[in-house]
Amino acid sequence: MAKQRIRAVTFDLWDCMFVDDTDEPKRAAAGAKPKPETRRELVHRYLERHASIGRETVDLAYDVTDAAFRKVWHDQYVTWTVRERLGVLLGGLDRQLPEAELAELVALHEEMELEFRPDPVPGVHEALAALKGKYELAVVSDAIFSPGRALRQLLAGEGLLDHFDAFIFSDELGYAKPAPQVFEAAAKGLRVAPSEIVHVGDRPHNDVVGAHRVGARAILLTVVKERDATDCQPDAVCDDYATLPSIVAELDER
Repeated sequence: MAKQRIRAVTFDLWDCMFVDDTDEPKRAAAGAKPKPETRRELVHRYLERHASIGRETVDLAYDVTDAAFRKVWHDQYVTWTVRERLGVLLGGLDRQLPEAELAELVALHEEMELEFRPDPVPGVHEALAALKGKYELAVVSDAIFSPGRALRQLLAGEGLLDHFDAFIFSDELGYAKPAPQVFEAAAKGLRVAPSEIVHVGDRPHNDVVGAHRVGARAILLTVVKERDATDCQPDAVCDDYATLPSIVAELDER
């Protein structure tokens, strides 16, 4: 039986629209420390305001919290918000912060990538412009530190926000890829059936397997990173954004 025509294209964000960690050289050039070190330094500074605590203790607590975050993300398809992550960290240290200080610390974490912004993936502007108007477009992204609120600002700053008709961010939805709820939410937001979506992403399991679970098609994007795809069979592979519109059109005609 022939597949339904494609009515919507959804995109992962990191290493699909923005090259992850390309902000780090900019931070270094400005004399700023890497993001992981800055986060730990911030927590230590805020806790030191109220009672002495060793930096090595904060670093260990942060490392354990990061490991717990990854475990929940990979096994339960949930990404804790920054507030939840810091709550786990502080709980492990048996420490608390006044609400105003905690809110400030959360915001400093969440907005870190807005100070030194990552670079767009080469060709993404032209590809989105070519697809806009032919298909409904959505961002479908897990939020690791930067929440949907900050990611929208990144997209707006790069002139990409207005290309999209819907946004599904894991911190807002409560689920992360490859949970079927993520792709179902995208279909609902775009007013299409999941089988009418083709999802573009760089992670074989999260993006390809996740999309296939709800009957959507998937294009593995290798423009930035080429990941091991032995556990999945994408409907197509794109190694150059200039070819994406034709790849989508070809899938649509199959």
